Amino acid sequence: MMNKINDEALNSVTGGTRRTVDTGTSQNAAIRCGAGLDYEQIASLKNGTTVNATGVFKKADGRNWAQIDAPVNGWIAA
Repeated sequence: MMNKINDEALNSVTGGTRRTVDTGTSQNAAIRCGAGLDYEQIASLKNGTTVNATGVFKKADGRNWAQIDAPVNGWIAA
């Protein structure tokens, strides 16, 4: 079973880790071109979509952001 990306997962991921999108709501997850709400939304992914976390993380806007490279290249709020 895949885990959603959270603080615990962020601390243990070293790259190339598959995770499952889980927004905790019925809304899709926004994929942005950079880590932060000020960056343009370039895609959205449905809950249950498997993503590949690259191992690059940043904190911005009070959130943890994970860089993904599949199924799209971008940043997702963790």
